[in-house]
Amino acid sequence: MANKGAAQLQVELIHAASSGRIWRQTLEVAAGSTIQQALQRSDFHREFPDISQSTLETGIYGQACSPDRIVAEGDRIEIYRPLRFDPMESRRRRAEHKRRQQAQSRKGSSS
Repeated sequence: MANKGAAQLQVELIHAASSGRIWRQTLEVAAGSTIQQALQRSDFHREFPDISQSTLETGIYGQACSPDRIVAEGDRIEIYRPLRFDPMESRRRRAEHKRRQQAQSRKGSSS
């Protein structure tokens, strides 16, 4: 971790829980701290003990980045939820459903 005597930076951690609750914490960390170190100093793991630290996906202002990224003054560290569905699979299923509906409407209009 960065030196205790180093300048302090203010960062914000934010997480949108699956329940719809938005968890937010403003935190001061030493200059040179990483996202992982900010997470360790925060209350995130006490608030969300069921979320594994090893599987966390993080980002800063919507840009995915690794937990070892150094934070800067004013960064908004976003902690993402795991995806419930594979986006590609969801798009494929929607397209297939649309094709079926179009085929059925063509059959119904040609009768």
